[in-house]
Amino acid sequence: MDSFQQFPSLCCEIQILRAKNIDYKSTGQLFVRSYISAGNNSKIRINSKEISPNSDLIWNDSTSLDCSGSLDSVDKLMQGNVVFELRWRNTVSILGRIGGSQLLSRAEVPWKSVFESPNMELEKWVVMISKSRRRVHDEDAKPPMVQISMKIRAPVVPKTAERRRTRSAKWNECGCEDGVCKSCADYDIFAIGAALEGF
Repeated sequence: MDSFQQFPSLCCEIQILRAKNIDYKSTGQLFVRSYISAGNNSKIRINSKEISPNSDLIWNDSTSLDCSGSLDSVDKLMQGNVVFELRWRNTVSILGRIGGSQLLSRAEVPWKSVFESPNMELEKWVVMISKSRRRVHDEDAKPPMVQISMKIRAPVVPKTAERRRTRSAKWNECGCEDGVCKSCADYDIFAIGAALEGF
């Protein structure tokens, strides 16, 4: 967890893998909508691909976001949740238009659980809570579940101080003249360019 505190830029990956215990047979399509906090009370909405409720309920859908900001913004991300909504969309057109989607159930996963997990990776089945009061589930029926994966990566920062110490002790071994290493200067430019691409 200390690695991201030194470099406030993260890559966040969310995968919607599959679902089970979905008893919703109809025409139309199922998908998972995710909401990710973007700061200033705004959210990013991401829809998975749509699948038939009569299929094997496998999405294997992945989204990756590059997040950069201050340490405060990273701290706010840690305090937030990702909301997952299982939704259904009627694919029958009415007057030439396909309507909106209907919320079936939802779940939340805190980012903190991802930050605290080994290698900042979390894969789990989340229990989806029904939002419809009209649906009465059999007490013996298992709740709908969606398998998700969440990963956080901090970019690797090159350790230039260690590289310089090693190089300066051996400058004469690379064939440079007059204490100036021409090939090492090219390497520094390459390293600076690579580091800037991380932003």
